[in-house]
Amino acid sequence: MMIDAKNMPAKELCEIVKHEAGKALVLDNVNGQRYIAAGLGSKSITINGTAGNALGAYLDGAKITVNGNAQDACGDTMNDGAIIINGSSGDATGYAMRGGRIYVKDDAGYRAGIHMKAYKEKQPVLIVGGKVGSFLGEYQAGGIIIVLGLDGDGEKAPVGRFVGTGMHGGKMFLRCKELPDDLPAQIIPHKATAADMDYIDKYLTEYCEAFGVERDNLKQNDFFVLEPDTKNPYKQLYCYS
Repeated sequence: MMIDAKNMPAKELCEIVKHEAGKALVLDNVNGQRYIAAGLGSKSITINGTAGNALGAYLDGAKITVNGNAQDACGDTMNDGAIIINGSSGDATGYAMRGGRIYVKDDAGYRAGIHMKAYKEKQPVLIVGGKVGSFLGEYQAGGIIIVLGLDGDGEKAPVGRFVGTGMHGGKMFLRCKELPDDLPAQIIPHKATAADMDYIDKYLTEYCEAFGVERDNLKQNDFFVLEPDTKNPYKQLYCYS
């Protein structure tokens, strides 16, 4: 079913998306409406335009494809499902996400992956194809964050300042040859091993398939893995193992 969202108030659009019986929806002319698909389960939603704040908040299994950009807090506290953004996303992308996938073709703003967490089989994954702003993975407690920097030269890390501030769980993968010089003391970085790359292979493959990226090109570049010191005193408070 196709829905013309031009000049439609966000509340009205969200109600239509929530209660429409069809499982495949196309939203045309979206222009900043907030909370689209919040909490939804099994639907497939294609958005043509710019999705507003909190796209897919508390998402619980739906698949969202955005042919455009998304604003702040995309995937806020999402539990399951997928959000595919054929453009860039704003600040706090994947805020507190605890399951599912968010794949961003281009860039993301500040505090991407803040408070991400994992529990048992729930393993949230955030992949950004371009670069991200400062405070990537702030207070990360679980899950996987991957930043590819596909629009750069592969030398410097495609991130802003203060990566992993307060990080106490999960992993970050940065495609680069040089790490940021202001990593927090509790972060332990190392060059990605073959086992590390196998660990994220299926996610990179999904990303490449979603955006038509040549998978073999990624294999030719260095990746660094960032993990928190296991002696971090906060890990036992926020991480399940």
